[in-house]
Amino acid sequence: MHERQIVLDTETTGLDPVQGHRIIEIGCIELVNRRQTERQFHVYLQPDRAIDAEAVKIHGITNDFLANQPRFADIAESFLEFVRGAELIIHNAPFDLGFLNHELQRCQRGSAALETFCTIEDTLLLARQRHPGQRNSLDALCKRYNIDNSQRTLHGALLDAEILADVYLSMTRQQGSMFGQDAMNHSAAQPGGTRQVLSRSRLPLPILRASAEESAAHVQYLAMLDEKSGGPCVWRRLEIRSGPEK
Repeated sequence: MHERQIVLDTETTGLDPVQGHRIIEIGCIELVNRRQTERQFHVYLQPDRAIDAEAVKIHGITNDFLANQPRFADIAESFLEFVRGAELIIHNAPFDLGFLNHELQRCQRGSAALETFCTIEDTLLLARQRHPGQRNSLDALCKRYNIDNSQRTLHGALLDAEILADVYLSMTRQQGSMFGQDAMNHSAAQPGGTRQVLSRSRLPLPILRASAEESAAHVQYLAMLDEKSGGPCVWRRLEIRSGPEK
């Protein structure tokens, strides 16, 4: 697992860079050891072309708003420096990568395709593996994992990256392998359920191991259970079945 991950999203003038559409917003959130840091990369960009009316309905960004924003070539170096060597977490990665690599080619950085110096995790593919046959849009995943996306009345690259970070961490948390993903999904989907948000700057949880006295008391307690039950108690049977810890 990568220690440094970048959750990334973009907004664009339309659907296809081959047809001349451009990126107008980039939002990136940094995760280090699965915890969000204070570092972000967020820019609006002047696309030098009109934004499709249907795209404006989705993200609400207009050409007037972008008139005095930098162009992609102006921020390309700082963007590459921010993401270099990280694992990029992207929902529907081919869409964003197609636009980003097209922009890199336009500013004479054709050899700087992001896949050459970043690894990619597509959360849409990941969601389809975990929830086959279900809707796996970002909104659908927020509902499934009980993540608050009430501020998402319009799409926005930075806001969507922040929401995607929560979705990704929920989809990949280790408890999923302990209790089963279906059980987690069922619990998260219960009406009126709450989601506890822990501080991102919290210290690692300590591991408390039993003392010699506590271990001896535990053995004595199991012996008492054996005597009362007339045979090995359930914990004793598990020890016999599994053998010594490796």
